[in-house]
Amino acid sequence: MNKAQFIAVLMPHFHDSKKDATHAVDIVFDSVTRAVSKGDEVNIAGFGKFKKVHKKARTARNPFTGDPVKVKAKSVPRFVAGKELKEIVNGDRKQDAAPKPAVAAPKKAAKKAAKKAPKKAAKKAPKKAAKKAAKKAPKKAAKKAAKKRR
Repeated sequence: MNKAQFIAVLMPHFHDSKKDATHAVDIVFDSVTRAVSKGDEVNIAGFGKFKKVHKKARTARNPFTGDPVKVKAKSVPRFVAGKELKEIVNGDRKQDAAPKPAVAAPKKAAKKAAKKAPKKAAKKAPKKAAKKAAKKAPKKAAKKAAKKRR
């Protein structure tokens, strides 16, 4: 699974908002990256632990020539799988059902409805005024109002 697929899986939990799901994924990855780069361990219970490991300088061998090559010391990120993740991957434990998306009304639909409501009311108001004027005024006024509606 790549990042785009991961975001697609999360979208239903964010009311099908790709923008919100992407933002959430970016925040999580950024937070883990920053913490690990500082040297902190990020421990997610049941899932695993991200940590920074320091590798000492060493001498390696060039596989083609067999000559010794000096490798500088460096720090690398490491992930250690948690007990629950290991058990699920190994088949020793069944995974719980996936969490279902929230049942609340989607934000996009609510926003669209909120935008349409004032427009509908604004369209209906002139029609109502035209109808009232048509009832009160003579037939000529009614004809003018009917032409305006077209």
